Amino acid sequence: MTSTHAFWLAGRQVTGEDTFDVTSPWDGRLVGKVSMPNDAQVEEAVAAAYAVRDEFAATPAHVRAAALDHVSRRLVERTEEIAQLISAENGKPVKWARGEVGRAVSVFRFAAEEARRFNGGEAQRLDTDLGGQGRLALTRRFPKGVVLGIAPFNFPLNLCAHKIAPAIAAGAPIILKPAPATPLSGLVIGELLAETELPAGSWSILPVPNDRMPALVQDPRLPVISFTGSEKVGYAIMDSVPRKHCTLELGGNGAAVVLADYASDADLDWAATRIATFSNYQGGQSCISVQRVIADASVYDRLLPRIVAAVEAQVTGDPSDAATDVGPLVSEDAAKRVEAWVDEAVAAGAALLTGGKRDGASYAPTVLTDVPAGTTLACEEVFGPVLTVQKVDGEAAAFAAVNDSKYGLQAGVFTHDLQTAFRAHRALEVGGVVIGDVPSYRADQMPYGGAKQSGVGREGVKFAMDDYTYERVMVLTGLAL
Repeated sequence: MTSTHAFWLAGRQVTGEDTFDVTSPWDGRLVGKVSMPNDAQVEEAVAAAYAVRDEFAATPAHVRAAALDHVSRRLVERTEEIAQLISAENGKPVKWARGEVGRAVSVFRFAAEEARRFNGGEAQRLDTDLGGQGRLALTRRFPKGVVLGIAPFNFPLNLCAHKIAPAIAAGAPIILKPAPATPLSGLVIGELLAETELPAGSWSILPVPNDRMPALVQDPRLPVISFTGSEKVGYAIMDSVPRKHCTLELGGNGAAVVLADYASDADLDWAATRIATFSNYQGGQSCISVQRVIADASVYDRLLPRIVAAVEAQVTGDPSDAATDVGPLVSEDAAKRVEAWVDEAVAAGAALLTGGKRDGASYAPTVLTDVPAGTTLACEEVFGPVLTVQKVDGEAAAFAAVNDSKYGLQAGVFTHDLQTAFRAHRALEVGGVVIGDVPSYRADQMPYGGAKQSGVGREGVKFAMDDYTYERVMVLTGLAL
């Protein structure tokens, strides 16, 4: 794991003059050295992608589908190796890393399926008015151009897959930038794509440093940007290129609502277990991890001790141990930020029920109540293993508490009532509402994205393909309809 990793330029492995180290956030050991592209190599990748865009758009669907199927199969074959790599560079417990590989397998399989059925064309009669007699409109979708995909560290394989797979399925060349802290998993996708027959130039994977990204973002040959990451960076990108198409999957502070009808012992045990697990999985470093619990007053006193017990039962430690539930954060600086936010909340009057301790890059699973509204923890995305719990009176107050946030990614509502579920779907200002479970559920084929400051556009293979393409209509005349 300590060799120097080349990057992928227009489908071939290349090295640059400089390298950077990838280290484990758990124990600081060197996981690998990564070669960094220079400016000329980045230019070569962009020029190649731009030059091949028409050829790639015209590539037969079966060719693109076969390549995507191949990557899916190869990920299955290399699951354990890749899971160990994710765990090493990211600090993610290996059991969650295995799950991430499985999700990437599905993403490429879904993309292969969509490549085969995408762009079939929709016919529309135009003779509904006198001037349209004998005319038929045929609408198809075509790529907007080369996609610049910018992936985050928290799902270093699967969120790279969510950039690459839809682009290939739609026939759009893509240049992918993996996160600087976790580039190795994304580079593995390059190894598998290189085994396919895709046109040279149709894909590149470039570990470009963040400070060199503005030039790529501004490049007019890259009209589509798909970014997953922080609110600040995402909107800075969009503001800098207002005429480009930007898909932004940004932050959240996911709320789990437990309503009065979810009141049996079995109900509350289930809710507490799911909340504890998914406030802490990936070290809380998921945009849809549970950050806020909003509980009806009638169940609050019975739910709270269950949550605390379930959080305390989370196994923390070495991410390479299959028994570990919660590993380190991506860096010690990230853990220090979480520590500072919790300390601020406690100093302002919040009650710390468990956790609240940092050890290097690790932060103990934490539960707080009575968090004052003005604190950072109450307003921002903590992106760590920290959970706040609040009591409300009734459904309306619960839904208002969910919406009292600048974010709107997903929400979970624990209820058995179908009418309540539909009211939640209408009332909650989020991109997704999960009934009977936490907000942390994501199926990789469903539309995924947020409202308010949680971003614009949708991921999920078919929906990303829509974002990467546009409708073009052809009118046929003189037809006997």
